[in-house]
Amino acid sequence: MTTGNFQYLDVKSVVPNEKPWTKVDGPGYSFRLQSHPRPVTNLRTHPEFSQFSTDNSGFSVHHSPSKVTAADFDNDKTVRTTYYDEVAKVLREHLPSGDKVSHIEIFDHTIRKHDPTSPRQPVQQVHIDQTPRSLPDHQRMASYQHPASDFPLAVIDWRTTSPKDLVKVDLMYPKRPASTVSKDSSDASNPPSDDDDRGKEALPDPSSISSTVGYEPRGETLTVAPNSNHQFYYVKDMTPEETMFIKCFDSRSEWINDEGYVSGSENASEDAKKFGGFGSGKKGIAMGTPHTAFVDPETPVGVKGRESIEVRCLVFYDD
Repeated sequence: MTTGNFQYLDVKSVVPNEKPWTKVDGPGYSFRLQSHPRPVTNLRTHPEFSQFSTDNSGFSVHHSPSKVTAADFDNDKTVRTTYYDEVAKVLREHLPSGDKVSHIEIFDHTIRKHDPTSPRQPVQQVHIDQTPRSLPDHQRMASYQHPASDFPLAVIDWRTTSPKDLVKVDLMYPKRPASTVSKDSSDASNPPSDDDDRGKEALPDPSSISSTVGYEPRGETLTVAPNSNHQFYYVKDMTPEETMFIKCFDSRSEWINDEGYVSGSENASEDAKKFGGFGSGKKGIAMGTPHTAFVDPETPVGVKGRESIEVRCLVFYDD
């Protein structure tokens, strides 16, 4: 076990009646973060390591060697073809009820580097990547990650969270000129570029951190308020042969209402009934996994900076 200082939402910093926002390309929030020390359990030493799953805790860890090396991650075509195929295969093999998966849609990937010149560095803020608004039923969103020793990834067991912990935040992207490429293109190796920021991102001017001029909301994320019940876990010294599944959303979760989830209430089950949610509301099914990069004080000095890849997938089931 180790201890980490985790960056949570400072609830008092949120302006009443104004939706908070955060920038995707570097520092910049409309709210403050608040550091809270928390113990973090190394899953390798947990006696029930294999019992954690995307259904109950919201995450799981698997052995999955890849043909694609870190050096290949800068080759977008290789990632979108060879690596994406590997990801889909591993998901079908290891997800609960993987034999009932009818379709997997991989819609993006992010490469993070612990490098001061990189706009996509490890995120040190407890969050869930996306809110599930407008997502169809019978769908689960999973994030497939290959982290490393430096700035390891910590996850919170969903069973220790509460709906009131989650706060909706607009995700702000730099405005880009519209693409002339048809959005109907189905070639995964040559996707439309109008909403694809890879290769175009740059660190924002430090003087513009508190401004949204030149930005537009193109997504919504959930930031997380502190809760003393949260139980953090990580896998110390993950290797390139290991991967972690992180659930972003599950339409079967009991935390479902007309907006796609219950937020700001202790009585998730009662609210789900009141709002007539579209999920089947199975008790105990994890809705999502709050997660964050953190500084492990036990990481050796001089270790190579983190380079990791995250692939986000829409998983559709027949059930």
